[in-house]
Amino acid sequence: MKPVFDQDQRYLEAAEAHGGALQRLARAMEAHPERRRDLLQEMHVALWRSLAKFDGRCSLKTWVYRVAHNVASTHVGREVRRNRGLVGEDAIGPVVAADNPVTDYEREDALERLNAWIRALKPADRQVMTLYLEELDAPAIAEITGFTPGAVTTRISRLKARLAEDFRENADV
Repeated sequence: MKPVFDQDQRYLEAAEAHGGALQRLARAMEAHPERRRDLLQEMHVALWRSLAKFDGRCSLKTWVYRVAHNVASTHVGREVRRNRGLVGEDAIGPVVAADNPVTDYEREDALERLNAWIRALKPADRQVMTLYLEELDAPAIAEITGFTPGAVTTRISRLKARLAEDFRENADV
């Protein structure tokens, strides 16, 4: 077992480098602000605990994402059982066209609609989409999720098409 000092140092390094990604993941997975803070805290605790077992066979970034997504998946399952449902896709309003100048409020609103759309996805699709939005490539997403790179590429393609279709339909309302 590695000394706690190494674990603490690795945690600080991971939190510094990937803390923003953990916040974005929590926001994409949980709409309720208090439960979102709890989820983020659970991610950080799980990350710190897991670093005692980190052996360097993958990058620290991959390790952080894998731990965070496992915690988020558990959280989503718990919330689904508790609420017996998630925000429906009909809760997503139209998204402002990318070529129009928009205010900060409109951008924030569009981001919240995107997060609502992501939260409405099945957990596996939600995981792939949030990793994709963090600009990870298919092989990295595959390593984190356990899917093959080809399956990840296919999911991303289908999700992007569905996202475009859903937002186009809502823009016409």
